[in-house]
Amino acid sequence: MSPLMLILAGFAVLFILGAGVALITGDRQAIVDERLEEFVSAASVVELPEDDIVGPSVRKPDYADRLDNLLSGRTFFGSIQDRIRRSDIKLRVSEYIILMVVFGVLAAGAVYIFLGQSILLAIFGLFFGIRIPRIYIGMAANRRVRAFNNQLGDTLTLWVNALRAGSSVLQGMETIATESPVPISVEFERVVQEVRLGLSVEQALDNMYNRVPSDDLDLVITAVNIQREVGGNLAEVLDNISFTIRERVRIKGEIRTLTAQGRISGWIITFLPVALGFLMYLINPEYISELWVQEEPFILPNFPCGWAVLGLSIGMIGLGGYAISRIVDIEV
Repeated sequence: MSPLMLILAGFAVLFILGAGVALITGDRQAIVDERLEEFVSAASVVELPEDDIVGPSVRKPDYADRLDNLLSGRTFFGSIQDRIRRSDIKLRVSEYIILMVVFGVLAAGAVYIFLGQSILLAIFGLFFGIRIPRIYIGMAANRRVRAFNNQLGDTLTLWVNALRAGSSVLQGMETIATESPVPISVEFERVVQEVRLGLSVEQALDNMYNRVPSDDLDLVITAVNIQREVGGNLAEVLDNISFTIRERVRIKGEIRTLTAQGRISGWIITFLPVALGFLMYLINPEYISELWVQEEPFILPNFPCGWAVLGLSIGMIGLGGYAISRIVDIEV
């Protein structure tokens, strides 16, 4: 059996074992906890009596639910759940892991078939494919945070107007959930739902910050918590914060425009050598294949010069892209 088939068989065995353990350990309380977790992101969920759990209205869990409940309780998979929650993608932890395995196997198989049937390159392709879902979710989370920050200034103005009209803090949040666009309306609606389910306003706002890690939102939450503890004119404080946030968004937009050329240069420096190498491989595969074949000359035993050239090239490309990203990343 080829090494690639051994890798695929190993992934299949691990997945079957995980699904079997999830089926054995799944229980009805986990079902209720999961249903409440859709609205409450607290560390613990309200315990319900056993008699209240049983009933025709409780849906029967499927295998994916049980596997997701098992994986979400682990530290490593809990961080995956946090990343998925921040991106607001309707995806389970078990489905995320399946996507990692699928993309990893597809990338390893494609590299193994089209790049000279090299086990070493197939392993690199496997690790790259595994990271594809993480990269996509990270990009979705960053895009959502940027959209949230861009809407926060106008949302605070709406909140201030509601407070000056005589509404309470929670009623102002309900107005935001009704009148504001996505994603900020979704987040404030979740805060209102969590408060109705029994959490305090402070806990609900902290949960929103965990889903949307924004410095501007942290400033707003601090102001609301201080007002609830010591009192004060919350409308005036939020009005000043709104002005500050709008100015910060404007300055960030100007900086992004001025650094556009540097960011494009970073992308070109990073991906142009890779594209040229792939193009040269399509034109003359025998010439490029000399970089990863295990032939003389060797630097170390069984370590040819081509491997050292590839490693040094990847390292220098990565350092160049990182240096440019740090140069154009200006904090406001």
